[in-house]
Amino acid sequence: MNNLSEKQKRQKRGVIVMGVSFLIFSTLFYFRSNKAEEVTFGFILGDEWKLINEWKIDSKTGALIFLSIALAGVLVSYFKFKNNKNLTLGSFLFGFGSILAFLCWAAAGKFIPFTGLLQGAIMLSVPLIFGSMSGLLCEKSGVINIAIEGQLLFAAFISAVVASFFQNTLYGLIVAPIAGALISLILAYFSIRFQVDQVILGFVINVLVLGLTNFFYTTLLVPYEDKWNMGGSFSPIPIPLLSKIPIIGPTLFNQTIIVYLMYIFVIFIQIALFKSRWGLRTRAIGELPVAADSVGIDVNRLRFKNVMLAGLVAGTGGAYFTVGAVGPFSQNMTAGAGFIALACLIFGKWTPRGAIIAALFFGFANNLQGNLSIIGVSIPSEFMLMVPYIATIIAVSGVVGRVRAPAADGIPYSRGNK
Repeated sequence: MNNLSEKQKRQKRGVIVMGVSFLIFSTLFYFRSNKAEEVTFGFILGDEWKLINEWKIDSKTGALIFLSIALAGVLVSYFKFKNNKNLTLGSFLFGFGSILAFLCWAAAGKFIPFTGLLQGAIMLSVPLIFGSMSGLLCEKSGVINIAIEGQLLFAAFISAVVASFFQNTLYGLIVAPIAGALISLILAYFSIRFQVDQVILGFVINVLVLGLTNFFYTTLLVPYEDKWNMGGSFSPIPIPLLSKIPIIGPTLFNQTIIVYLMYIFVIFIQIALFKSRWGLRTRAIGELPVAADSVGIDVNRLRFKNVMLAGLVAGTGGAYFTVGAVGPFSQNMTAGAGFIALACLIFGKWTPRGAIIAALFFGFANNLQGNLSIIGVSIPSEFMLMVPYIATIIAVSGVVGRVRAPAADGIPYSRGNK
């Protein structure tokens, strides 16, 4: 009963937050909208099947329609709370309606490439998803991975160099996971073997990788750019039929090979972590390593393997910055993506699905602020970049639910210590 009561309290807070937010959004997006101005949503990017080319609606009516959807989300959440059920559907409706109502207000008189927004959100989310999956594998095993930034950056660097030297982007993709695993080797060796503070070690690794990549960039890649930093990038591979589906096709099924690898990695990690013996053992050594040890599991050995596996995952994501997108490497091109991936992991409550949703949210907000700046919306782009971080702070504070890391996360294990 106590657990049930605590769950209901969290759900009640979530419903209250949505209700208050709805009142604020109604004041901003509806009452300040102008019926004389139209907003146009575009849905066609290429040669996909045409269900609807574009949709024009006046700002005030559009805000009213989508605020109604947001209100429906609040009501659904309220009744789900009353019946002690999950608030996922209500939260989705509230979020979807609120975002579209915001666009109707902010982009009045403008053109919004809606399908392009979604496609761009997926592309910007790719390294964040890889990074958060890497962090998830480590932290479910009881090892804090602050070094995601270093793994992404080093993999991006090595991928670009190898692709340039051999003039083959596939070679660049092949070596990227190895580069990420090398950084993980440092993390695993010192944190597990010598029990070095994992947070400090992660920051040291990030600084080390940043210094190394900057040094080789200025001494090798800049003066000998034609040989060492002119690798190409993968072209999108449209999947037959699926890529033709309106909106969904260009967004999910007209991507590069790295994005398709991301789909495979995410599905594999979700299933393996919760449906396999390895997943059960991984969660055991992250929650109660003493109990895992008592049934014959070599805790530190499995932790070492999982940290190395996490490096392979992060390294694949690092390749996206170079051979998956622009080709050449540039200084500090990850720009804090590793730390954002950590935020996604926390926001997603240390679950694969939650981390993916959080990464997509970050990617959408980042892409949206870029598009709003391009079309000339007067809202400061920095405001949109703040939104995901504010949401993460709200999530961590427990306003809309409990956020708890694995019990043994960051705690070194030695046999005989409890």
